[in-house]
Amino acid sequence: MAFWALAGEGCAVAASEDQPVSKIVVLMGAPGAGKGTQAGLLSRRFGWPKISTGDILRELANTDSELGHKVREIQASGQLVSDDVLAEIVRERTSRTDCLNGYILDGYPRTLNQAELMLELAEAQGKEPVVVNLATRPETLRERLSSRLICPRCAEIYNDVTNPPREANRCDRCGAVLQHRSDDDPQAIAKRLEVYRDQTEPLIEFFRKRGLLTEISGEQPLDVTFEQLTRLLGPA
Repeated sequence: MAFWALAGEGCAVAASEDQPVSKIVVLMGAPGAGKGTQAGLLSRRFGWPKISTGDILRELANTDSELGHKVREIQASGQLVSDDVLAEIVRERTSRTDCLNGYILDGYPRTLNQAELMLELAEAQGKEPVVVNLATRPETLRERLSSRLICPRCAEIYNDVTNPPREANRCDRCGAVLQHRSDDDPQAIAKRLEVYRDQTEPLIEFFRKRGLLTEISGEQPLDVTFEQLTRLLGPA
């Protein structure tokens, strides 16, 4: 299912010549590279919503909509949500008015087919795709993932090494007790990095060949990476 077929009345139209083209920001990088943290910072800095496919699927599964029924049926069967269904979900969410001036994709695209569909969506919406790879060494990723904390209430991400909360084990934003993710144990970390190398890393070359990729070191302090991203994306 191509995005051209899905683009409807709610989709944003191309900007006029005297207006800047709004952006679709795609942060690439292995688990632990800092994508989620930087996406949250950029969302607050520029006022662009952070669109997480995982969050959308969980939200849809609790609704009585046609898409909600479709997602529940897929989940009940134990199957993965197909690229076409994900494309429909992303198209619907990003056609809302809060995405008109731009948005940040979190966790999408993950496959080459999804990347092709995302570029079709960008063209249909008249938006400029900006793809940034946060290049990070495997040993750094393993250290960060084993130290990561997440807020169960507002989903804010922290790290005991690179981005600790002001109060130990307490979320700065809502005060909830922070938790370690269940998939951040050593064995699960190794598997996640392997899946990333096999399935998602090829997207880096895909976007590079199309002249869409910018690489920023994910080894730097969080604030340095954020400053470089804000310079790349332009004034708020």
